[in-house]
Amino acid sequence: MTLRVLIVDDEAHARSRLRTLLSECTEPRADVVAEAANAVQAVEQMQRTACDLILLDVRMPGVDGVQLASRLREMGAPPSIVFVTAYAEHAVEAFELEAIDYLTKPVRRERLQQALQKVQRARSASESGTDTGGATEHLIIQERGRSERVALTEVVYLKAELKYITVRTADKEHIYDGALNDLEQRYAHLFVRVHRNALVARRAVRAVEKHNDPVEGEGWTVRLDGVDERLAVSRRQLAAVREALMT
Repeated sequence: MTLRVLIVDDEAHARSRLRTLLSECTEPRADVVAEAANAVQAVEQMQRTACDLILLDVRMPGVDGVQLASRLREMGAPPSIVFVTAYAEHAVEAFELEAIDYLTKPVRRERLQQALQKVQRARSASESGTDTGGATEHLIIQERGRSERVALTEVVYLKAELKYITVRTADKEHIYDGALNDLEQRYAHLFVRVHRNALVARRAVRAVEKHNDPVEGEGWTVRLDGVDERLAVSRRQLAAVREALMT
């Protein structure tokens, strides 16, 4: 798949840098089919040329990037959007508009490549019919000055650690600022509590196993797809975890 890209940024050197970075990206490749310096030009370009992805600046004269993205949602089959901006404070609002990713300037080629891969996966899922029609549920992770959207379908477990939550996927760990009880209430259809400090993805439950600890005595653990780590299961939650295993 080669993604057709529209670059929207009011600064010419920013557009030029993105064009250069895109030329270096592979898997998927990306072709810049048009550029625009503001929202009005962007709409005009979209009317002339089909595109799969808009790399969209946030702060522009007139209609800004967030406002443009909101209007594009009204289209029947809008292009995917990746925000590219020097300002991190708009990340939450951007993801609420179903942006695929949010890149902060100066953009690194590796991060741009990751964003293109996310767009490719999202578009492939939609075209194959695996998109059920609703927006994918996700958490917005803010770490080291950047924001990232992590789909809950990729999360293996959520574990409370002091004042934060470890969000574990098959590939990496993220730190999330939130309350485990709130996540349990919102996403009970996706996660089951195994212990007072942990939720696991229902789809990832592979086995519930008994073990004997020389200190704590007999207990139970849950084995999960995607990670080697096993989490303790409290006796109080054992029935619920076993039920998740059977469904």
